[in-house]
Amino acid sequence: MRIFVAGATGAVGRALIPILVSAGHSVAGSTRTAAKAEVIKRMGADPVIADGLNQASIQAAVASTRPDVIMHQMTDLAALTDFRHFDRAFATTNQLRTRGTDHLLAAAREAGVTRFIAQSFCGWTYGQDGGAARTEMEPFDPDPPRELRRSLEAIQYLEQTVTSSVQPEGIVLRYGSFYGPGTGMLAPAMIDQLRRRHVPVIGDGGGGWSFIHVEDAAAATVAAIERGKSGNIYNIADNEPAPVSEWLPALAAILEARPPFHVPVWFGRLLAGEHMVAMMTQVRAGSNAKAREELGWRPAYSSWREGFAMVARQAMEKVAA
Repeated sequence: MRIFVAGATGAVGRALIPILVSAGHSVAGSTRTAAKAEVIKRMGADPVIADGLNQASIQAAVASTRPDVIMHQMTDLAALTDFRHFDRAFATTNQLRTRGTDHLLAAAREAGVTRFIAQSFCGWTYGQDGGAARTEMEPFDPDPPRELRRSLEAIQYLEQTVTSSVQPEGIVLRYGSFYGPGTGMLAPAMIDQLRRRHVPVIGDGGGGWSFIHVEDAAAATVAAIERGKSGNIYNIADNEPAPVSEWLPALAAILEARPPFHVPVWFGRLLAGEHMVAMMTQVRAGSNAKAREELGWRPAYSSWREGFAMVARQAMEKVAA
């Protein structure tokens, strides 16, 4: 099968392409810069230089590769550091989720692509009502904090556009918060912040988070090629959603750091903004039950506990070396 991975050098793309190549698929991967083409070659795929926000560029890339399947993994998160000004930090990613999705779908239809799988997110998107883990049938937050609104609108646009596509068949994968190679979680800067106790628990820390190792995200994406149902959305997360009050202190302990400070909501609002207060105290995680049942997928790291411990150990060994 011929597969085109748009956004091939992102965290998921780098984990995904070697799996696809090993399974015998013919893979092409896009990147915006020629400097990253060699990375794609080393993974065993054909590099294509294309700008996801340029319609002509995307049409040419898809037309030249004639794929059976397109995987929309385009984001702009590599240098993301400014969570206080969230929508501003996600501005380009939001464009890739809207204009980029339109360009890629139009090119897919013109090239006769049969299946289109797009990256979405299950994290702060869910509102505060309901149980600890939300299903794909439950609504997103109807009234998110102001700093999250444009990003949530972009996610909703992508999901509606892709799942309503019949030709090609559209499928959406809502990944949990990534960790592992190529992600910000447990990168040296993050470890340093945790060790300095610069990441506090705000309020009761009752906000629920979903996590997924990028290798597990890639495995689920491969499963969606063959077993995903057209027009469906799948939460791709591990088996253990957890509140901030649980996972943040546990992560500090894994890093042999002192426990994080606890700060009241009013101070957290001043420190980080209303949206970060919501992420720490109100949001709900996503349940992976549907993906497990319909895709036949099981995360290798069933819990963030074991996954964090492994990634933290590798990071600390790298620093020591």
